[in-house]
Amino acid sequence: MTLKDKLAAQRIYILLGALFITSLVVSNLIFQKFFYWYPLDIEVFGSKLFEISVGILPYPITFLITDLISEIYGKKRANDVVVTGIFASLFSLLIIYTANNVPATSWSYVNDDMFKTVFGNSAIAVFASMLTYLFAQFVDIQIYHFWKRLTKGKHLWLRNNFSTWFSQFVDTFTIVFLLCSFGIIDWANFKGLLVSGFLFKVIVAACDTPFLYLGVYLFRKRFNLKVNEEIDLL
Repeated sequence: MTLKDKLAAQRIYILLGALFITSLVVSNLIFQKFFYWYPLDIEVFGSKLFEISVGILPYPITFLITDLISEIYGKKRANDVVVTGIFASLFSLLIIYTANNVPATSWSYVNDDMFKTVFGNSAIAVFASMLTYLFAQFVDIQIYHFWKRLTKGKHLWLRNNFSTWFSQFVDTFTIVFLLCSFGIIDWANFKGLLVSGFLFKVIVAACDTPFLYLGVYLFRKRFNLKVNEEIDLL
């Protein structure tokens, strides 16, 4: 690969990392709003199916990006992005904590109470999310590369979905469990939110498979990569 191609690959890697970090941090900031999607009139453990946090909307993007990075740049580069996301979450937590403790002026459009209502639980959310995110993302990367080695780079849909489904269950279970433990969500909603959150992520994972195929195809075409060949940025 020429120096020009390596520089282009590095720029794309940085952009993917930026999308990953943005999706992660935003999901931590907006998690307190819940929405509903009722494609079917079904209740699960007393809760309507797909009553879920808006924080779940950008979160699956992070798994798509890590799968794409794993496929093209390798396991180490995918792990590097995950670690960077942890530092970004910690930094956002510090900013929120500082802003929450600065007194608002009398004419401020957002007063102290309003700010605390929206962001007051963000510290707990980011902490809980970091624990689950760290574990789930590393699980996703490990399983992805296990299937990649086993299939010798073939059957992209298999490793994409199997790794994401398992890691998303780990993520959903842990985050709902921690939020219930911290008193942010009532325990009565635990089972319903667990099932709804996991099923929603499974649907999203299945829907993002064509986008992963497209991304891998474009990378291989642009950089003349063979099946199972990765880009070495160093």
